[in-house]
Amino acid sequence: MSGITYDYMEEYIRGLIKESNPILKELEEYAHKNNVPIIQKEVGKFLELMINIKRPKKILELGTAIGYSAILMKTACIEDCEIVTVERDQDMINLAQNNIEKYGVSKDIKIVQGDCLDVLENLQGEFDLIFMDAGKGHYNHFLPHCLRLLNKDGVIVADNVLFRGMIASNELVKRRKITIVKRMRKFLEMVSEDEFITSVIPMGDGIAVITRREK
Repeated sequence: MSGITYDYMEEYIRGLIKESNPILKELEEYAHKNNVPIIQKEVGKFLELMINIKRPKKILELGTAIGYSAILMKTACIEDCEIVTVERDQDMINLAQNNIEKYGVSKDIKIVQGDCLDVLENLQGEFDLIFMDAGKGHYNHFLPHCLRLLNKDGVIVADNVLFRGMIASNELVKRRKITIVKRMRKFLEMVSEDEFITSVIPMGDGIAVITRREK
């Protein structure tokens, strides 16, 4: 369990979620068997909801892993949608590319290899939805670049922002995680400024949903 909500709540919420489609189920089983971190089921359902509301034409994802969330987002898209996903680990890229090709979505999902910060500094274009799920200690560094790339009415969804409850309670902070905690707190302070409308949701390991405030 995530450690940020009561276990019985998580179990109940997950019990409401219908079984994943065969594609996602197969990837979930692979991730569980091989200890590959993927988004939790309720976070996946939230992304599906956001995509159905927002109807994005172009999505940027930071952190590909085996391609689970990219494939989930693509299958959630009702209209044509291009997904650019960034991953630095070559082994993960190989797995993700195989999965993306296997499930017939390679035309719409492009993997960019590299460190997220390096890629963001050179990336061009405009995105309707940006999903942050990589380098938790660098969300505050990602943010300025993501804002440059985000459409005026675009939305950022950031996963793991409560980081096992450590962000909200010093008593839970492990010594080796102090830097990550400080940087994530800085990120949440940044997106809580008046220019943004931000909601932090205690779901999964914590989700922040961010959009610019209309002036």
